[in-house]
Amino acid sequence: MTAYRDLVASFTKLHRYQHLSSIVQWDQAAMMPANGNEARSAAMAELAVLLHETLTAPHLAAALEAAMRETSDPVEVASVREMRRQWRSANLLPSSLVEAKSLAGTRCEHAWRTQRQANDWAGFLANWKPVVACVRQEAALLAEATGLSKYDALVDRFEPGMTSAVIEPMFADLKRWLPPLIREVTAAQAKERVVAPVGPFPVAAQRALGVEVMGLLGFDFDGGRLDVSTHPFCGGVPEDVRITTRYRDDDFVQAMMGIVHETGHARYEQRLPRAWVHLPLGQARSMGIHESQSLSFEMQLGRSRPFLALIAPLVKQHLGDQPAFDADNLARIYTRVRTGFIRVDADELTYPMHVILRFEIERAIVEGELEPEDVPAVWDEKMRAYLGLDTRGNYRDGCLQDIHWTDGAFGYFPSYTLGAMYAAQYFAAIRAAVPDLDARIAAGDLAPIFAWLDERIWSQASRWETRELVERATGAPLSPAHFERHLRARYLP
Repeated sequence: MTAYRDLVASFTKLHRYQHLSSIVQWDQAAMMPANGNEARSAAMAELAVLLHETLTAPHLAAALEAAMRETSDPVEVASVREMRRQWRSANLLPSSLVEAKSLAGTRCEHAWRTQRQANDWAGFLANWKPVVACVRQEAALLAEATGLSKYDALVDRFEPGMTSAVIEPMFADLKRWLPPLIREVTAAQAKERVVAPVGPFPVAAQRALGVEVMGLLGFDFDGGRLDVSTHPFCGGVPEDVRITTRYRDDDFVQAMMGIVHETGHARYEQRLPRAWVHLPLGQARSMGIHESQSLSFEMQLGRSRPFLALIAPLVKQHLGDQPAFDADNLARIYTRVRTGFIRVDADELTYPMHVILRFEIERAIVEGELEPEDVPAVWDEKMRAYLGLDTRGNYRDGCLQDIHWTDGAFGYFPSYTLGAMYAAQYFAAIRAAVPDLDARIAAGDLAPIFAWLDERIWSQASRWETRELVERATGAPLSPAHFERHLRARYLP
């Protein structure tokens, strides 16, 4: 057996363990009864240790070195590069820390589900402090070995190659032109008449609408399913993708677009190359690239006037015929700009400000500049500065609203706005190649979009480093200018 074949065997085993872990995590979020959490936490921690030990097995070091010398095939070279990246990161962390972080995270996340609803910051803080302690220890170990800052060492796990030195200037630029654009758009929209949908909207009808829209977007129901969870997500594995949403019977707007968003994630997973699916090479390139898929579906396509005109008859079919569901009014609903407390409900213009707020807070926490107990005060200060909102004492709609920090996923938040920038750049390229794109969308022909993404993003998986992937796909490195042009064209036509 060659060194590369030995590596493939080991990473195939790892993939199968990860398969089980993904389904268990989905079950915990979507199906598990509350009393199962302690036992599930222990089982997931045990599985996390098994995954870590598999990835840090002593024989892999020699096999990686040998494979790097032996392999000349370009795909195998890229495959070894991705194996080595995962192996190196795992070897910097002891199993005891992996287990401790898993236990602390699952306990914190499970308690958060009720603590958020109860506005219980004190209860959450008691569970969260152990998570933060694990994250800081993890960041220190990674930073020492990589030479990155502590926070950048965590960002690199979600968005390889990305650093604060790249993110900060882009976010500073957003903070310069987005607030005045938000004010200009809200002033213009104040003169528009928007007809509010009249509920109630039965959950069964909303689900049926969501399933039909998923089909229109190409979701493969033989390889996935739609369920409900406290926080919408896409999980599972490429062969069995699980997406979730949440419903309110007085408001169908967020649930439907949440399904469109998660379907973007799911299509990426479902179209990853099956020949590589068991290897790091066959995994999604980065979380920013993953978010670019969901935002390509939700923001670039889903909230466009042609797409909303396409699905308006479906909305009427499932939820009843009323003036609010006319295509033009739907477009006004889904492009309405207003400042709000909740990130996942934010419109396309205000959303980046939510991300910047979290980026600045979590970086300060990881670098030791901010303690967990001080987060609410800083959160409120930034919400007032960036969005003009007061969250004092409102933890549920403030610093308790997100799931990410409960399990220690620090460094993830920049991926959301990076994803929006990637998506805007994709669609600029697609529109250049397909000048009549809007007409084709309105006619129900979404094939040009799916074909472009499939050829340039989905089928490439982790074949290329992120920067090269984007350059190959669009002909240029990531440029935030596409994002600004998209927003101005949509909101100030």
